[in-house]
Amino acid sequence: QVQLVESGGGLVQAGGSLRLSCAASGRTFSNAAMGWFRQAPGKEREFVAAISRSGSRRYYADSVKGRFTISRDNAKNTVYLQMNSLKPEDTAVYYCAASYKSDAYYTPRIGAGYDYWGQGTQVAVSS
Repeated sequence: QVQLVESGGGLVQAGGSLRLSCAASGRTFSNAAMGWFRQAPGKEREFVAAISRSGSRRYYADSVKGRFTISRDNAKNTVYLQMNSLKPEDTAVYYCAASYKSDAYYTPRIGAGYDYWGQGTQVAVSS
């Protein structure tokens, strides 16, 4: 089993920044591709960003490209999401997810591509 614990959420004004962290335990972190998803009230969960096991490949939703940066520190078993230039439409619960699937079965932008999920952290952006 893998435990994922998100932190760093909060309330911020539009244009501000937040840095989310997701600490992983239970399995070898460097063997996991990691992703961030979010779900706003009344909406479906959507992909935000993902990073490969080594960190060499990163993927972003069009809505956050240029504003958000995903990174990982395999020595600390932690993945980060730096969020800049936040907008009210970024308000959501943010979830991190881990995938231990082989590359042939890993789909970074699809929730079904992940095996484990955290409990989420709330991000609220005021206008």
